[in-house]
Amino acid sequence: MTLSPDAGTRSAGPVRGVATVFIGLQLGMLLASLDATIVATALPTIVRDLGGGSGSGITWVVTGYLLGQVASMPLYGRVGDVFGRKKVFLWAIVAFTVGSMLCGVSQSLAQLCGARVLQGIGAGGLGTLAMAIVADLVPARQLGRWLGYQGAIFAVGGVAGPLLGGLFVDQLSWRWAFFVNLPVALLAMAIVGAKLKVPYRRVPHSIDYLGSALLTGALASVVVLTSAGGRAVPWLSPGTGLLALAAVGFTLAFVRRQRRVPEPFIPLRLLGSSIVRVVGALNFLSGLLFFCGVFFIPVFLQEVAGVSPTVSGLMLIPFMSGTALGVMYAGRRVERTGTYRVWPIVGSVLMTAGAAALAFIGVGTPIGVASLFGAVLGTGIGFVMQTTLLALQNSVDPADIGLATSTALLARILAGTVGTPVFGSILAVGLPAAGATAAEYAHALHPVFWVAVPFGLLSIVAALRLEEHPLREHARFDVSEAGGAV
Repeated sequence: MTLSPDAGTRSAGPVRGVATVFIGLQLGMLLASLDATIVATALPTIVRDLGGGSGSGITWVVTGYLLGQVASMPLYGRVGDVFGRKKVFLWAIVAFTVGSMLCGVSQSLAQLCGARVLQGIGAGGLGTLAMAIVADLVPARQLGRWLGYQGAIFAVGGVAGPLLGGLFVDQLSWRWAFFVNLPVALLAMAIVGAKLKVPYRRVPHSIDYLGSALLTGALASVVVLTSAGGRAVPWLSPGTGLLALAAVGFTLAFVRRQRRVPEPFIPLRLLGSSIVRVVGALNFLSGLLFFCGVFFIPVFLQEVAGVSPTVSGLMLIPFMSGTALGVMYAGRRVERTGTYRVWPIVGSVLMTAGAAALAFIGVGTPIGVASLFGAVLGTGIGFVMQTTLLALQNSVDPADIGLATSTALLARILAGTVGTPVFGSILAVGLPAAGATAAEYAHALHPVFWVAVPFGLLSIVAALRLEEHPLREHARFDVSEAGGAV
């Protein structure tokens, strides 16, 4: 069944069947968020067990996952048009699940990093396709509410993830941090497979695989440079120069191809919109601060405060809950007022304040105080991330929602791909070769959080440039017109 001509002008009444479909889609997203928070608290133990060294080990386990996401994310929009979003979404869950199983049975750091790449390839489709499908089904004026519901589900992952990660490390094994994905994946596949039935029209596309390869090459060069630079590879060395040249060369080749290919991997025409540019910047900057918080607050808690992984997971809850509650509250307010611009501004201020406060924590800082600072940072991130995504989806043509969504989420994941190695390198530079004490860890963490502060200030500047547009009152189509799979 194809979309009817008036598919872009549906009334804004209740959309039948959205709730069940939404739960199935969000369970898929829960896989990615749950995995990220579980791994955050389990990472120090994982790296010690597999013999990777604290700084570089954390970096590669994290960035392997993010690199897989970045390489695959923009492709999912095109592939979904060709084969149907439902089929591709299910494939993404399968890839993520297989990657999780391989992570759980890894016997070396190299095997774990490889499996994390496969996990990331699956995760690249979970968020992109889920958000695009929901934006198709729900009017922009109501989308804030649904993003708030998504925040509630995200809160489950934020609360359960650190707890499960800590409990698995203390009571069972860190490997269960990956095996736990299996039942969630099976439930998500069952719901989406049975309930996601909406109008679908096959759209022929030429998929820019070369563009994908060029972008992956550029990102890989940057990740290796930021991860190994100054430590494994001296900054002033031929190896560093080659990596820098490779990053620049791949980037220039990628941009040139995007300008010439009929259907680019990342359409540069979208960058003609000021909202697309501003939202991309805000997602990148808030992503930097999110990954800084989620991976380095646990380092403080475990290595400086000396708490167990379980307690570390408990004390990360304020950060993750702040993010989730920020999403929920801002989403509800946007639906009631019909305006969104104020939330990225307020959120950026809170992010900056939270990062600055974390820069002062040390050996004598109570863990409750550190967690409170994390909650401020997380709430600001929640105010920024989803309201900017709503603004983006509201501003583009309905036919471009998938591409726009993947572009915004790509900026967010790029922040983790680039930012996590940078923050990890800053931490590693401040640590001695062996035998770091709590005081030395505290000293090394100060510049990590101080470096995050200027990114918060840039976010404030970008948020002030965000334009306010009236929110759409109509959905693209109604789930009640079943007949095919998106």
